Amino acid sequence: MTDKTTFDPLNFQMCEQRYFDDFVVGEVFRLPSRTMTDAMFAAFQLASGDNHPIHYDVEYCRALGMPHMLAHGFQIAIQTAAGAGLFPHMTEASLKAFIEQSSRFLKPVYVGDTLYSALEVAELVPGRTTGVLTMKSTVHNQKGELVMDGTQKYLLRRKVAAT
Repeated sequence: MTDKTTFDPLNFQMCEQRYFDDFVVGEVFRLPSRTMTDAMFAAFQLASGDNHPIHYDVEYCRALGMPHMLAHGFQIAIQTAAGAGLFPHMTEASLKAFIEQSSRFLKPVYVGDTLYSALEVAELVPGRTTGVLTMKSTVHNQKGELVMDGTQKYLLRRKVAAT
């Protein structure tokens, strides 16, 4: 018996595909929460090469009056990586580039803190064949405190070129 159906892995997608014109200001994409562990600090140290003891020596931190090791700012910023959520799956056909990112670090994050990250469509700037989608990024801790905010910009294809 021969299977007459054809499987195309390019059509095996998690989400319906969306283009620039499908997004709306105010739309929110939540990312999975994460509890910052010793292992995450060690992995970040290896990846970043940052060896300052404030990020990796708990006794050094306690001597400075901190409860535990202090997370590096970039370690917090990566908690807003869109790839952790559905956005990149929705834009597989339309995403041209991740073009800009900024962050403000507002409160300290220590080992044991749980972080809740979200991306919100803040601005849509259309072009003829593409558009720039700006997302506001936020990270809150388990106490409800905003520990980081910023923006991310993506260049997306439009469904139909504007005339």
